[in-house]
Amino acid sequence: MAEETTFLKASSFMDPFKGFLLAYLMPESCYDELFIKFNLLDVPCLKILISKGLGIGIILGSVMVKLPQILKMMGAKSAEGLSFQSVLLELLAITGTMAYSIANKFPFSAWGEVFFLMLQTITIGFLIQHYAGRTARGVVFLLVYLGLLFLVLSPVTPTSVVTTMQAFNMPAVIVSRLIQAATNFRNGHTGQLSAISIFLLFAGSLARIFTSLQEDLESEESSSVSFLDA
Repeated sequence: MAEETTFLKASSFMDPFKGFLLAYLMPESCYDELFIKFNLLDVPCLKILISKGLGIGIILGSVMVKLPQILKMMGAKSAEGLSFQSVLLELLAITGTMAYSIANKFPFSAWGEVFFLMLQTITIGFLIQHYAGRTARGVVFLLVYLGLLFLVLSPVTPTSVVTTMQAFNMPAVIVSRLIQAATNFRNGHTGQLSAISIFLLFAGSLARIFTSLQEDLESEESSSVSFLDA
């Protein structure tokens, strides 16, 4: 009778958190590398860990990134200095990114911040109208946008339309910022524009660039491995 050999898998003090770590922060190979072999200087795994961690951080931070702007407007009961046209273009960019990500079944960690940015941006759009004495127009703006959002996210909208919206993402953001800058220049001041929100948006954009590059690299490596296995 052949002698049976039992192999015991090495354990780690991080095993109670293994499910969470594998689901959100790293593949099992990196878990073994970092917490079983204690190879804490494994650069590829560290990059993955930082990228995933930043992705979650970006989403959590996006919940409050425009909150200073909203609070500043509500505190002053004014939207002076803010351009409604700039908000509309920003919404176009946000909606395009969200629709494209959902259509391509990207993980929420890769685009979740735009959902919270969308909620805060439409709030700012409504407040601009409300403090200008056009509350009814602000309500219409909310209803029309939510209706269009539902339409864009539905199967009725062709993929080509969603792809085109995504392609106009960067131009829409650039034009949006130029319109806001022109408004500031024309007024001679920034009005109720929040410097804190602008800084947080800039920092979040830099972090998202890093996570996007890292995810593209992981995707290319995965494709290469699949090709070699075939």
